[in-house]
Parts: sequence; structure tokens; C-alpha cells
Amino acid sequence: MKAVKKKRLTPLGRILLGLVVVIILAGGIGSYILLSNHVEEVQEIIPAETDDPKQEMTANLIMVGDALIHSAIYQDAKQADGSYDFKPMLEYIKPIMQEYDLKYYNQETILGGSELGLSNYPRFNSPYEVGDAFVDAGFNLVSLATNHTMDKGEQGVLNSLDYWSKHSNVYTAGSYRSFEDRDKKVIQEVNGIRYAFFSYTTWTNGLNTPSGKEYLNNVYSEELARADIERVRDEVDIVIVAMHWGTEYSTGISPAQEQIANYLASLGVDIIIGSHPHVVEPIDFIGKTMVIYSLGNFISDQEGIERLTGLMVNVTIHKTIDDGVTTIALENPEAQLIYTHSVYGRKRNFKVYPYTSLNEVLLPNYHTYYEKYRQIVCSRSDKITMPDLGG
Repeated sequence: MKAVKKKRLTPLGRILLGLVVVIILAGGIGSYILLSNHVEEVQEIIPAETDDPKQEMTANLIMVGDALIHSAIYQDAKQADGSYDFKPMLEYIKPIMQEYDLKYYNQETILGGSELGLSNYPRFNSPYEVGDAFVDAGFNLVSLATNHTMDKGEQGVLNSLDYWSKHSNVYTAGSYRSFEDRDKKVIQEVNGIRYAFFSYTTWTNGLNTPSGKEYLNNVYSEELARADIERVRDEVDIVIVAMHWGTEYSTGISPAQEQIANYLASLGVDIIIGSHPHVVEPIDFIGKTMVIYSLGNFISDQEGIERLTGLMVNVTIHKTIDDGVTTIALENPEAQLIYTHSVYGRKRNFKVYPYTSLNEVLLPNYHTYYEKYRQIVCSRSDKITMPDLGG
């Protein structure tokens, strides 16, 4: 076998080989430079990490007063088949409710149902169809703690709770089946805003709950209110408290109302909604706490323009989250008056009107009444706006 001789490169071959190596090295370095430049460019267009953007949420709340269902009202609602229809009485209110997220009213009289016998003052009992009309109109926050809660005893309360339990979209407060139910932490949310709702009464008309069943009607005490509010305060954005308090038929604020309002404000309550006087009282602010001392009657057959006139109050709850910090503001508080109109005759045709929809036929001199009650409502705060009637 012959040995293979190694060929030596000629001078020209060595030059060509050197050029190839130079070209390869140059290409590699160029690619590295290009790649490095590309990476730098990519890094430049990737935005730096930023904090969460500012978030804003709103919920609109509207509140009306007492559904005080006298016998003339439920007799007017009675149908030929023995059922009751109160919906026509709210036909001018229902469209207004559709503009709001939270819609509150006070169910003054117990919804014990016809099976317990309907009744008038002084110990009321109303048909379930009252609730049907308010649910149909859109109401979803209902206060049940009043001086008439025990008018039909424990069974009346249980019937009422049975009725409301069938409406899962309605949040009631102030009357319960047990201490466990009363003390349960209930937190609701609307439009990203978390809220809690409580209801208390300072009056019982001497009709106390059976011993050991105080949960049937939430009678106010500082200890109970503090325990309820502290249970939820750090977990919600808004705390709403309905207070059945004050002096009947007085447009002034009692010392007891002021004391309770200040105490609730100190606990961090945001909105206090007053009822029981059956007439309108001022709206005020204690720090950031909005206090509606009395909304008056929403619907009733009481005598006197002042008792047929009530308040409808709305406010925007504005939640802002900025750089991890949450702030809550109550904005654009507004109020307008409403009036329960009826005629005298076999058919009374009860109907609730905003004052802005009244005329001289429905209520003679309604402009004068409006100005009188507007001055009362706005006497404690210049933050409240009320519409002009015009004309």
C-alpha cells in the first residue's frame, strides 16, 4: 500500500484560505452586532412595569319613606277575585326607579298576609301584594324594623320573612328568624362596590318581642349597632343604616336623633336613613356621613298635606382605587318631594306623584307647599339640591 502524500498549499491557496477565514469571522461579528442592536431595540420598546391603572366605580342609590298601608289603600287595591293590586299606585314612580342600582323603602306595616286578617291602625296588617308592587317597581332594599313589626305577633313576622325570602334580589334588614340569622355577616356588591345594610327601631308601641326572640324586631342599642357595624366595616365600602326614630309629626330633629346619628357616624356609617315621624325632616352631613333624618311617608292615607308629602332622595356612591388606595365619596345628593293623591268616593284611586308632575287640579297651591317643605329639607345643609318646579 502506497503512503499518501500530504499536499502543501501553494502561496496563492494560503491567501485564498485566509480571505475565507476573514470573511467568516467578519460575518459572525456582524451578526453578533446586529443581534445585539436588535435586542437593545426590543428592550427599548417594552414599557417598564407600572402600577395598576386608576379604577373608578359608581352606584346610584335612591330612597323613599314609609309604606303605611291604611285600610282605605288596601280596599282600593282589592280586585274582583279577592286579590290585591297596588302596582297602579306606583306607576309614576316605577320609571324613576329604573335609573338606579339600589332602591330603598321602609315597609312600615307588617306583611302578614290576608290569612291573618288585614287590619288598620293601631295594629296594622297588610297583604303580600304590597310587596309585589314595590318589587315590580324595582325596589331592592327594604327596612323591616318599625314600631309596627310586632302588630301581628311572631306569626306576622314569620309570614313577612317567608314572603321576602322568595325574592332573592331583595335585601331586607331589621327582622330575622333567629339570632344566627341576625348576626350573620351579609355583604352585598353592586358595580364593584361592597356594602352592608342594617335596620333598627327605637319604638315598639309597647309590643315587645317574646323573651329570647329579640331577633324578630331589631330594637336599637349602641351595643347591638356597634357589634353589627364592626363585624363588616373593614370589609365593605359603604355601610347603610335605616333608623326608625324621632317624634311623630315633627319636622324638627330630636336630641335623641342627633345623639344616635353622631354615634353611628363615629362607627363609620356612611348613610343614615330616617323614618317614623311621617313628615319630612332635614338632611345633614356629620363629617362624611349623610343623615336623612326623616323621609316622611311614601304612601299613606293620613290626613294633612304634610303627612301626604314625602321625600325621594338620591346620591351617587363613587369608589376610586388609585395606587392601591381606595376612597369613597358620596356625590350629587339630590332630593325631591312626592305626594300621595287620592279622591273621595267609593274608589279613591291612590297614586304617588313627584311634585314635579303635580298641577293645581291634583294639589291646589302645590308650589307653596313645595317651597315650605324644601326649606325644611335644606335647612341644615347647602349640599342638597332640589329641582325647581317652574311655572
